[in-house]
Amino acid sequence: MATVVGVPKEVKEQEGRVSMQPDGVAELVDHGHEVVVQAAAGEGAGFEDQGYVSCGARVVETADEVFEAADLIVKVKEPVPEEYDRFHEGRELFTYLHLAADKELTEYLMDRKVNSRAYETVELPEGSLPLLAPMSEVAGRMSVQAAAQHLESTQGWAGLLPGGSLVFEPVAEAHDLPHTSQERVLG
Repeated sequence: MATVVGVPKEVKEQEGRVSMQPDGVAELVDHGHEVVVQAAAGEGAGFEDQGYVSCGARVVETADEVFEAADLIVKVKEPVPEEYDRFHEGRELFTYLHLAADKELTEYLMDRKVNSRAYETVELPEGSLPLLAPMSEVAGRMSVQAAAQHLESTQGWAGLLPGGSLVFEPVAEAHDLPHTSQERVLG
């Protein structure tokens, strides 16, 4: 049975990602599904509407049109209160939900009988979490950048270079190479 998959533009503050790239649309269309994408949904992630159209999606102007047409709504982030009225009984939702931290959303989805699946709960038979693992990796990598930024002297800190020297001191000394110690102050 064919499903109509809806991809609305994310409305959560500072969220520029999109839940589906054009190649994902092509994959669903190749399997007999229809995909409806809100205009400019992919802009923040570098995908133009024409890319979705060329892969078989129908682009519509408003989120209301996406929600009206779709059986399954695919998002990046959990719905925010301004989106609640768009969900109705029987609607399916696939997104990061983080329901343990949001009692209001949990109760809303249950009351509306929205069949919701959280990305973070998708588990493979061997126990891995394939949709959560990449996000954890990104968060881990970004944490180092965030920490470094907060250590800069322009942020009121000492301006220490995280991780010690650029060339480990014992190696530098053994080969008579210049090295930067951890005390170096970043401008």
